[in-house]
Amino acid sequence: MVRLKYYFIFVLRFYLKSLLVIVKVYTQRLVRQYIDNMKLEKIIVVIIAILLAVPNQAQAQNVPQVIPQSHAQKCVDVSTDIVVLALPTAALVGTLCARDWKGLVQGIETAAATAAATLILKYSIKEWRPDMSDRHSFPSGHTAVSFATAAYLQRRYGWAFGGPAYALSCYVAWGRVFAKQHHFWDVIGGAVIGAASAYIFTTPFARKHNLQVSPMSHGNDIGVYASFEF
Repeated sequence: MVRLKYYFIFVLRFYLKSLLVIVKVYTQRLVRQYIDNMKLEKIIVVIIAILLAVPNQAQAQNVPQVIPQSHAQKCVDVSTDIVVLALPTAALVGTLCARDWKGLVQGIETAAATAAATLILKYSIKEWRPDMSDRHSFPSGHTAVSFATAAYLQRRYGWAFGGPAYALSCYVAWGRVFAKQHHFWDVIGGAVIGAASAYIFTTPFARKHNLQVSPMSHGNDIGVYASFEF
């Protein structure tokens, strides 16, 4: 019985040691595989990062630096922003005061056509601005809006209103070129788009409503007299 007991203990210890060895070997293999997989994943991540970085570096090299504006150019640039907002606002207020609902619809149609043509061309042609700030140079949106408003006023209400608006539109066109926001052909294209849109959608108001505009003087006061019929 004693020998059998020792024999059983010996066999049990042998199996336990063998089991520990097997577990140890299997664990080491798992750890090595995990480390190898981690290394492989790191290598893959590094390769992907390099591949993604190369196009970005190429794009960064292809993007030119923005050319800063002088003080005069900044002032003119801001003034063109003011004019391009003031012109259509004044046209809208005048149209509403005259209760010219047909003219209001024609003005909206003119504005929509001008905006659509300008944006489509800007995002299709993708021309660099002279100051290299972005690729939305052609055509000039400021000039298109200004000339659309001027042509609308001239076409709908006559040269008494259209003439000053055209003068301001020409200033906007010059200012955009001077401020290095557009090339000269950009403002020409914008002017053509704006004026053409207005002439397509706008009909004269004066013929139907007997619009009359004339200068007037009363002593030391000078003004403009305007009248129309509903």
